[in-house]
Amino acid sequence: MTNYQIDQTDQKILSLLVKNARMPFLEIARICEVSGAAIHQRVKRLEAAGVITGSRLLVKPQALGLNICAFVSISLSEASKYAEVVESLKQIQEVVECHFVTGKHALIVKLYCFDNDHLMEVLLNTIQKIPHIQATETMIALDEAIDRQVWVKDYKSTSYSAQGKKALQK
Repeated sequence: MTNYQIDQTDQKILSLLVKNARMPFLEIARICEVSGAAIHQRVKRLEAAGVITGSRLLVKPQALGLNICAFVSISLSEASKYAEVVESLKQIQEVVECHFVTGKHALIVKLYCFDNDHLMEVLLNTIQKIPHIQATETMIALDEAIDRQVWVKDYKSTSYSAQGKKALQK
């Protein structure tokens, strides 16, 4: 298992890219006071280490008519069927996130639908028909008050292991 040491320059690069993933490397280099080639190499290392997992274009769901955002808590009849249930949930295009959680329910999924009828259709005829789903509880989001990427702070030293372990502050 390889650990990647994230230094202050890496933190500054990450902070800039979180704010604007399209920021040119030369502009980042100017701010960090290093060469463009150094920024390119560092970003490639951060990607190879699994610190940067990609960049993507984000589309506002409402622009496509997806006006209902809902969170569905799911209870399983057998915890050992978690992977099987997740594979079924991956096939539902309305599901955009799925988290294995502690507490009363095993999973929480986030989904987008056109309207309440569409949401009811997805719940009754798709999600609740997946084998090993025992019960669901649905919450409809009325507003998204905060939508942001994870913050990047100035830590003395941070190491990251791509083997699924969390970053450790030293």
